[in-house]
Amino acid sequence: MTAPTYSRSDFQTDQEVRWCPGCGDYTILAAVQGFMANLGVARERIVFVSGIGCSSRFPYYMNTYGLHSIHGRAPAIASGIAATRQDLSVWVVTGDGDGLSIGGNHLIHALRRNFNLKIL
Repeated sequence: MTAPTYSRSDFQTDQEVRWCPGCGDYTILAAVQGFMANLGVARERIVFVSGIGCSSRFPYYMNTYGLHSIHGRAPAIASGIAATRQDLSVWVVTGDGDGLSIGGNHLIHALRRNFNLKIL
C-alpha cells in the first residue's frame, strides 16, 4: 500500500480562524498544516487534542480528527487515546496556562509514562 499524498490545503478547514491580528498561532498553524502533508500519515489517523485558550482552537482549523477538551486536561485525554489506539498519530496543542499551570500535573504524567504524543 502506498502512502497518501497530501498538500497543505488538504489539512485546512472552512472554519474562520479567530485569532488576534499578529498572533503567533497563525504561523504555527500554517507550519503544521504544511509539514503534515509531508508526514505520509492519513488524515484519518491523526488526532489533535486541545484544552482551553487561544491556541486550543487548533482542532477546528485542522482537517483531521480533533477534540477540544476542558482546561488543562488535554495531555490526560491524549494519553488515553495514545494508550488505546496506538495506530493513531496523537497531537496535543496547549498554551502556558492550559499546559503548565492547571494542566501541569497531567503534562508531567504524560511525559513520565512516555506515551507516543506530540505536544505543541
